[in-house]
Amino acid sequence: MRGTRGRPGIAWVTVALWALLVLAGQSAAAQEASLPPGVSAGDGTLYLGGFPSRIFVIDEATTSVVDEITVPHGSPRAMVVSEDRERFYFLDPTMEYLTTVDVASREVTDSFNFSAGNRAVRIRGFRAAPDGRTAILTLDTAVKLIDRFEIEPYRLVEVDLETHEILQDLPWPTGESTPRSSFLYSPDGEYLYHFGRDVIVLETEEFTEVDRWSLREPIQPGVGPIRFGFSTDLIYEEPGFFTNLFTLHDEAQDRDLMGIARIDLPNREVDFYTLGPSRGIQFALAPGRRTAYGLQSSIEGYEFWTFDLEQRSIGNRRQVAGRPRMALDVSTNGEVLYISSAGNTIDFYEAASFDYLDTLALDGDMTSGLIVIPSPPAP
Repeated sequence: MRGTRGRPGIAWVTVALWALLVLAGQSAAAQEASLPPGVSAGDGTLYLGGFPSRIFVIDEATTSVVDEITVPHGSPRAMVVSEDRERFYFLDPTMEYLTTVDVASREVTDSFNFSAGNRAVRIRGFRAAPDGRTAILTLDTAVKLIDRFEIEPYRLVEVDLETHEILQDLPWPTGESTPRSSFLYSPDGEYLYHFGRDVIVLETEEFTEVDRWSLREPIQPGVGPIRFGFSTDLIYEEPGFFTNLFTLHDEAQDRDLMGIARIDLPNREVDFYTLGPSRGIQFALAPGRRTAYGLQSSIEGYEFWTFDLEQRSIGNRRQVAGRPRMALDVSTNGEVLYISSAGNTIDFYEAASFDYLDTLALDGDMTSGLIVIPSPPAP
C-alpha cells in the first residue's frame, strides 16, 4: 500500500494519456459519415466555421472532412460567400475583424479592423460588392474613458477592401440608423438594394435613392401587406431574384396565411401565391429552383416539408426526431438535406423520403452557418 500511495501521479498520468489517445482515435474516426449505397449528396464542398479558429472543409462525395483552414482572431462568425464563389468573408467573435479567405487556395488573404487604442469599432453587418473591391459596413464604435464608455452613433460606410480605407460615409436609406440592415447588390454591382418595410434601390456611386418599392401596401383587397425575410444564402438562386416564404394577414377571416414569393429585383415585380395557414418554417431552395424544403421547429416537434414550386403546392411532410437550434441546407444535387447549427454534428437526411441517413461528428463545435458550394462547371 505504501508503494501505491507513494506514486499516485504515475497511475493518474497513465490513465489520462490512455483517455486522450482513445478520444483522439474517436475524433479522427468521427470526422466522416457513411451514406447508404446508391445515395449521393453531390460533388460539391461544404464549409463550416468551427472552434478553435478554423474552417472545416467537407467533401460532399465522401461526406468527410478533407481539410481545415486556419484563421486568425478566433472562430468565424457570420460567414458568407462572394457572388462569384471565389471568396469567403466572415467576422471574428469580437466583431472587430473582417477576414477574407480565398476558396481555391484555402488561405486567408486579408484581415483588418478599425479598432485602435481605446476605440473599439465593431462591424455589425457587411455586404461585399460583386467585384470584391468594396464593401458596405455597419460600424458600432465604443470609446473607453477613465470612468465610462462613450457610444458613438452607428455609421454606414463604404470601404475599399484592398486599402481598408473608408471611402465615404453613407446616408441611412430610411433616415434612421440601425445596427441591423439587410443589403444586396444587383448582379452587375450598379445598384444596392436595402430591405426593410420598403425595398429601397440605391445607385452605387453616391448611394442616392433611385427607386423605392413599397412592401407595406396590401397586395390585394382584403389582405394585409406581406411580411418577408431576406437571406444572405443565394447559392441556388437565379441572379437578381429572391425566393422565400412570406406571411400575410387575411382580414376577412382574421387569420395569418403563408405562401411563397419570388421577387424579381431588376424589374420590381413579385410573383406570389398562398399555401395555407402560417407556420414557423425555415425555407431552403434546392438546385434547379423547382423544389424547396422547409423545417418546422415547435414545442410539438419537428417536421420536414417539401414545396413543389412548379405546381405551387405542398408536397411530402414528415415528422422527425429533431433537436433545438436546427439549420436546414440542401446538397448540391438536391438529394440530401443537411441539419446543422449548435454543437459538433451534421445530420444527413434523404430529401425524397426524409429518412435519416447518418451523422458527421466534427472534433470541434461549429460557429457559423453551413456554406454549400457546387463544383465549378467543366471547362
